[in-house]
Amino acid sequence: MDWGTELWDQCDIIDKHTQSGLDLVEKYVKFVKERTEIEQNYAKQLRNLSKKYSPKRGSKEEQECRFSNHQAFLDILNEMNDYAGQRELIAENMMINICIELTKYLQELKQERKMHLSEVKKAQQYLEGTYKHLDNSKKRFEREWREAEKAAQYAEKTDQDLNATKADVEKAKQQAHMRTHIAEECKNDYASQLQKYNKEQNQFYFTDMPLIFNRLQDMDERRIKKLAQGYILFADTERHVMPIIGKCLEGITRAGTNVNERNDSVVLIEQHKSGFERPGDVEFEDYSQGINRASSDSSLSTPKGPLELLGRNKNKTFRLFNKKSKLPSSSLSPFSTPPTPSPANGPPSPKFGRDPLSYCLKEINKTVKPRISSFRTLKRTSVDSEGFTHLPPEQRRKRLQQKIDDISKELQKEMDQSEALGKMKDVYEKNPQMGDPASLAPQITQTAQNMERLRGELNKYESWLAEAGGRGDSIRYSTHSLNNNGAHNPNSPGAISEDTDSSQAIYSEFDDEFEEEELAAPIGQCTALYSFPGSSEGTISMQEGEVLSVVEEDKGDGWTRVRRNNGDEGYIPTSYATITLNK
Repeated sequence: MDWGTELWDQCDIIDKHTQSGLDLVEKYVKFVKERTEIEQNYAKQLRNLSKKYSPKRGSKEEQECRFSNHQAFLDILNEMNDYAGQRELIAENMMINICIELTKYLQELKQERKMHLSEVKKAQQYLEGTYKHLDNSKKRFEREWREAEKAAQYAEKTDQDLNATKADVEKAKQQAHMRTHIAEECKNDYASQLQKYNKEQNQFYFTDMPLIFNRLQDMDERRIKKLAQGYILFADTERHVMPIIGKCLEGITRAGTNVNERNDSVVLIEQHKSGFERPGDVEFEDYSQGINRASSDSSLSTPKGPLELLGRNKNKTFRLFNKKSKLPSSSLSPFSTPPTPSPANGPPSPKFGRDPLSYCLKEINKTVKPRISSFRTLKRTSVDSEGFTHLPPEQRRKRLQQKIDDISKELQKEMDQSEALGKMKDVYEKNPQMGDPASLAPQITQTAQNMERLRGELNKYESWLAEAGGRGDSIRYSTHSLNNNGAHNPNSPGAISEDTDSSQAIYSEFDDEFEEEELAAPIGQCTALYSFPGSSEGTISMQEGEVLSVVEEDKGDGWTRVRRNNGDEGYIPTSYATITLNK
């Protein structure tokens, strides 16, 4: 069934139907455009949201990314940023594959429809013109035939009139004959026009119009097919990015799975462990009996350096866990020499009143909190930070070890450069046309100076590390190991002592955790989620699914350093790979 056969008399209906189809295409294009605007605004809002909650460089939040729960939140922000990119990709593909294509096709359909309707109009106008000629010839034939009949009747009447002359009779007959001849010509012309019109009408209704209507039908069916493809693309465009969106969501799930609450607690311990031992029991000073202070056999040996600071700063305010604690201002100090006891059976000291034991206990209670708070004095004043002597022992060892690692890396680079310059100099000496060996002398000298300077710094920091007891060793400060600023004095005798008693080695259980790993040893593995070109300097390319070794984890800037089996190293985006660190 086709329009030309079944709808030969429904030209107006076909006109309206085709116009409605074009309006539908235009409406769908507008719909998709608004959808792309929604996707772009959604992606923009997601990016702004990720940027809003991402830690700034050098901020406190960035430093806290070493904790797994903070790093997981950062990974979620990165995945949301990638998710926003996929929403932008959906909007871009819809605009290119649907809106632009359908708009271009719509213009072509409008031109084609306009051409077909113009052909219909021309055919109708031609048929109407033919009909007008037929109608004119018909009216003329009718008019002339009536005139011929009148002329014949007049001639017959004149012939029967006795008063009419022969000339009048002849004239009337000639007039009637002429009118009859004209009427016959009009009749022949009318017959000819009628035959022509019937032929044109048959051509119009059986050939011309069905052909044009069938073309319009073909155009409309092509329009419907193209629109259906646009409907499918609307879903396929989003379906094509669903695997990547799924990976983004998997990355968010993986970030939650990688949170290790126990490891975060260990990281906090490693970050803030001071290395000091807990204070020993407070000694009882029995002034009523005049007995000198004696150390309790069951108490732990207490570092005396911080307690001496207490005697000098007893009128100052110290903070411990954000609580204020004021030291007593009484003239009696637990660290001062006890007064001379009263003679036997003499009167009791007026300081004790009627209850000397109650007074002593009160004095003891006054000294407990200040004694604990005295460790804060280690950070009160600024000291020389080059040797990190202002830090607690454990933190100082870590910072010294980190400084040694950095200097070792710089020294290795200088040694490699020196070796390369030496080889280049040998090449120049053997092949003078390639270059002047003397031109390398300044670089060689500068490299040697750098190496000498770095070796000196390395020896200096290694000596400080040795004085600090090495990584993971438990140390104790003697009375002379603290200077007036509360900082460690490496030149003081007895500043470092190893405690072989297992009951005193409180932190020895963490020794293994602080062992230094070998230089440039892999700390884990990663699997590429997406392909990365690695076109920027310092980066490395990778293919989706490729397994690489992790050399340096993300420091909060979104990049992780990896290495291939062939030794190639470089940085990749952290969000482009699944990273598993060795435990």
